[in-house]
Amino acid sequence: MSEADLETWPEQGQNKRVSEFQRFLRVMFGRWLVIFGTFVIVLTVFVALFAPQLAPYNPNKVNLREMIEPPSAKHLLGTDEMGRDLLSRVIYGSRIAVSVGIVVVCIAGVIGMSLGLIAGYFGGWIGTMIMRFMDALMSLPPLVLMLAIAVMLGGGIAKVYVALGIAFMPTYCRLMCGEILSIKENDYVMAANVIGAGHIRVMFSHLVPNAFPPLFVMITLDLGFAILAEASLSFLGIGINPPTATWGAMINSGQQYLLTNPLLSIVPGVAIVLLVLAFNLVGDGLRDALDPRLRGKI
Repeated sequence: MSEADLETWPEQGQNKRVSEFQRFLRVMFGRWLVIFGTFVIVLTVFVALFAPQLAPYNPNKVNLREMIEPPSAKHLLGTDEMGRDLLSRVIYGSRIAVSVGIVVVCIAGVIGMSLGLIAGYFGGWIGTMIMRFMDALMSLPPLVLMLAIAVMLGGGIAKVYVALGIAFMPTYCRLMCGEILSIKENDYVMAANVIGAGHIRVMFSHLVPNAFPPLFVMITLDLGFAILAEASLSFLGIGINPPTATWGAMINSGQQYLLTNPLLSIVPGVAIVLLVLAFNLVGDGLRDALDPRLRGKI
């Protein structure tokens, strides 16, 4: 190495230094699958936000003269058994899918993580009662638990939110409790307790920020699972009441026309598959970016 190179070497090293945020973005979007998943999610959110402007027709308008029509210039994806435009109903169905994913994960995440934080930090009989209640909820298969709660509460979108939120809550509680039990034994947490820091400060300044990365990955994955769960309930006729356009109900109503007009079930089914797959791909990317041990794997 020449003398000129030695003089410029420190500056070159500083220019190549990569910040933590840049490293996160590089690992997160280092695979085309994650980029594809992000594109699908952004596109779905955009369609949901601007559904009134994008939909060519009223999704609930019945026209018995145009029942089960094939794709045409007037109806790009055809019409359903009530003469309603399929494309418009798929577009408006994205609103239900996005809202269900966000609201259900917020309900399950806030309640579940709060209970897990209390159980893991305080322990004792409080922690035992909380975790045994979560064990009781997890003893039932998730779909059976969702069906039972949905039947007890009745139909309607608000009750679907509650039913799915309760069904998703135990996983957040158990993961948060396990993370807190591990983190609270670290030296910096014990030092905060020694200097007299209050419980609230210890929990929200030291425990929650360090426990949140794996929970953030779970939130991303559960956004897709919540959409799939709502579609399952709507397919079984227990979810959101008609004539609201939901992808699961559209699959159910279109299955009897699979031989004559398969698009009635295929189009909303493909929409569900793509969106759930997108959230899983983005969740895998987040897992790689947040955990160096898994970097480069999927």
